[in-house]
Amino acid sequence: MSDSKRRKPPLVADRRYASGTKPKPKKRAAPKKKPAAKKSQTTKARRKPARRTARKTRGGIIGLFQRLFRWVFRLIWGFTWRVGLVAGLLVALAVGYVYTTLPEPSALLDGRARGSVTLLDKDGRVFAWRGDQFGGAITADTVSPYLKNAVVATEDKRFYRHFGVSPRGVASAVSINLREGRGPLSGHGGSTITQQTAKLLCLGVPYDPKEWESEAAYESDCRQGSLWRKAKEAIYALAMETKYTKDEVLTIYLNRAFLGAGARGFEAASQRYFGKSAAEVDPAEAAMLAGLLVAPSRYAPTNNLKRSQERARLIVGLMENQDYLTAAQATEARDNPARLSEAAAARAGGYFADWIMGELPGFFGGNTTEDVIIRTTLDPRIQRSAEEAMQFVFQEKVREGSKAQAAIVVMSADGAVRAMVGGRETRVNGAFNRATQAKRQTGSSFKPFVYATALELGYSPLDTVMDEPYCMNVPGSGQWCPKNYTHKHYGRVSLARALRDSLNVPAVKVSEIAGRDKVRHVASEFGIDNELADGPALALGASESTLLEMTGAYAGILNGGSSVTPYGMEKLTLLGDSESLIDNTGGIGERVIRTEAAQQLIWMMEKVVSEGTGERAQLPDRQAAGKTGTTQAARDAWFIGFTADYVTGVWMGYDDNTPLSGVTGGGLPAEIWRETMIRVNEGIAPKPLPMAEPVQPTRVAEPKRQQKRKGGLGKAVDKLLKDIFGGNR
Repeated sequence: MSDSKRRKPPLVADRRYASGTKPKPKKRAAPKKKPAAKKSQTTKARRKPARRTARKTRGGIIGLFQRLFRWVFRLIWGFTWRVGLVAGLLVALAVGYVYTTLPEPSALLDGRARGSVTLLDKDGRVFAWRGDQFGGAITADTVSPYLKNAVVATEDKRFYRHFGVSPRGVASAVSINLREGRGPLSGHGGSTITQQTAKLLCLGVPYDPKEWESEAAYESDCRQGSLWRKAKEAIYALAMETKYTKDEVLTIYLNRAFLGAGARGFEAASQRYFGKSAAEVDPAEAAMLAGLLVAPSRYAPTNNLKRSQERARLIVGLMENQDYLTAAQATEARDNPARLSEAAAARAGGYFADWIMGELPGFFGGNTTEDVIIRTTLDPRIQRSAEEAMQFVFQEKVREGSKAQAAIVVMSADGAVRAMVGGRETRVNGAFNRATQAKRQTGSSFKPFVYATALELGYSPLDTVMDEPYCMNVPGSGQWCPKNYTHKHYGRVSLARALRDSLNVPAVKVSEIAGRDKVRHVASEFGIDNELADGPALALGASESTLLEMTGAYAGILNGGSSVTPYGMEKLTLLGDSESLIDNTGGIGERVIRTEAAQQLIWMMEKVVSEGTGERAQLPDRQAAGKTGTTQAARDAWFIGFTADYVTGVWMGYDDNTPLSGVTGGGLPAEIWRETMIRVNEGIAPKPLPMAEPVQPTRVAEPKRQQKRKGGLGKAVDKLLKDIFGGNR
């Protein structure tokens, strides 16, 4: 049977109905609620339009602003992306153009407009540099890894992660500048290594001497920090990052950076400060070199080693923080800071180097476009000896605060200058050199040339002259009466004693006997090239000369009577060439007096040191000869003398010609000379002086009395008789 036909069981309600009990009619609440619900829905439906209308009314005011804001935003956005697109295209075009102008990296490593001069001492060791030094090309791969890491840690720790410009770095720099009260572009620049390299390249604009007043002016313009300049710098940096690898950019930077003391590039700086290649520097040295980048002149270790070491400590900390150094390596670098090489520390021969540069032709000197190597006559040991002697005497025997100056020259008998100190400040460059530039009256240090003339004419050191009051009539000046320093007279004295005690009257008499013209000729031939006095005061050193000239003239006496041209250069070559372009331009010249006369004069000058006015110059272990000199009012004091090996000249005085107080040539100058020569001769076996004891005297040296020529009142003319033994030699 199908389910449809099956009778359904009666429901409980049906059974109730079947029993006749009808349920009470239910309230029509449910049906009423339904319409109510419908009504409520209808009411809601009717109210909704009213609320929408209200919303539309409120939305019209607020929406106006919303629509205005959206419109402005869309306008700005549309303008911005279009401008950005145009700017991006322009930047891309600019970068592309710069890209096409960039040469190969190797062509950008040495950007100097001028060359350098490297000065070697007599043994071939570097002791001084002049000009911008380029030590040779290095690469980011060949330098010490410590140096490479120090540079990156110091200058641009995100160097290998940015694209040439670091917006975060620029923003940080601007923030720091504003916080420190500077302009946004003043002070910290936030430049990456790439941007700094672009600046070092002057954005590709080469130096043109016709356009710029000087190379310094050109470089100053390259360092300008205007907003427009920064924009061009950024474009150039982007082009470099596109053209070159990171290590190629770093290589250019390592070679072109200026690092103080004339060093261009880290190789030159490493050689200059540490005497080693940039490939060999340790962490402490690397930190010191990297520390120079912020302010090369201020932190150059040759200017202030302690300040440079403090800066290096900071760099070591940066390297440790960035994991370039272990804690142990950093501690080692801090405990053992970098120190200068011997040549850099001593900076020996500053005055000497300046003198050499002044003697060179401009195209090999200050204006050279080549790298020049000059081998010189300088002996660093002797240079140190002279510097130490100067400092010792001024510290121990000169009153504190004295402004007195001094100069020292040491040379060999052939004129080769071994040391030169041009003032009390021994380690300077470009300073006034009192050894070569100061022309001062020579005083009694000129007297040996008076006696040299007499000896050449045949006089003996034992010949005598009368020391007594003596006056002369000098045309145009009237009567002139020379006086001895002691204001006493000693009667008849030998020429040797007259020189030994530096007596003035006998010196004038001998000069008049020998003839002033002859004295001038002998002095000039020995190398005193300045205009010599015409009057009788010539014999007393009224003429002016430099210490270098006077020392060279005394060298002529030591070498047996031949003239000497002082020289300091032995050989000049160009870097990389072995052929000499210039050889020494000095040395022994023509004979001036006979060897016998020179040897007798040395005997006389030895008495000056052993028994006379130069006693304070005596050396403990060897013979010495020399002569004191003190000018009128003690404005200049000299001592010049020699041993068998070296000639040394000392001058002392004030730059403004203020008289020295209680100083004569036999005083402090003789002591400086002695201290110098003790140090100079240390380790050298004593040798006897090349002197000859004189024969017995044969004549009396006296000038004939002057006679007035008749006629012409007021026009008396002095005519001195020739040597009373004229023609006898």
